[in-house]
Amino acid sequence: MRLTQQTNYAVRTLIYCAANPDTPSRVADVAASFEMSEAHLFKILKVLVSNNFVRTIRGRNGGLMLAKPASEITVGQVVRAAEESFLLAECFDSGRRDCPLITSCGFNGLLHEALEAFMTVLDAHTIAELAEDRHEIRFLLKMDEAMEMGAAAAQ
Repeated sequence: MRLTQQTNYAVRTLIYCAANPDTPSRVADVAASFEMSEAHLFKILKVLVSNNFVRTIRGRNGGLMLAKPASEITVGQVVRAAEESFLLAECFDSGRRDCPLITSCGFNGLLHEALEAFMTVLDAHTIAELAEDRHEIRFLLKMDEAMEMGAAAAQ
C-alpha cells in the first residue's frame, strides 16, 4: 500500500503544529519547511480543518494550530481523512466486478484483513508520539529561525 503525498504532508503538518503548540504556525513557514507550495498546503489544510485537526487564526499574528491536543489525534484518523481511496485491488471497487473469481477468491478477503491490520497499527499511535522529540523536530525544520525571521518582518 502506498499513501498519497497529501496524506504524507497532512501528517507532517500536524507534527509541525505539535512541535509548536503555543504559537500559531505561519503557512509560509510550514510550506517552506517541507518544500511545498502554499497553494498545495492550503489544499491539505482544507482537509485538516474540516476534520477538526487544525484551526486557523486570522490576522497579523495568525496562522494554524492544532484544534485539539496532539495526543487525541491518531495517525489512523488522519490517514482516513486525507486518503481518497483504499482500493488495494480492482475487486475492492464495488463498481468493477469483472474478475471471474470474485465470488470465490480468497485474495479479496486477505487484502481486507491486511488493510484492517494496517489501520489498527495507525490507530494505535498519535501525532503526539510522532512529535515526541520536539526539540529535534524544531531544529531539523529550522522552526526557531523561521519564527525569528517572521517576527522581524512583522516589525
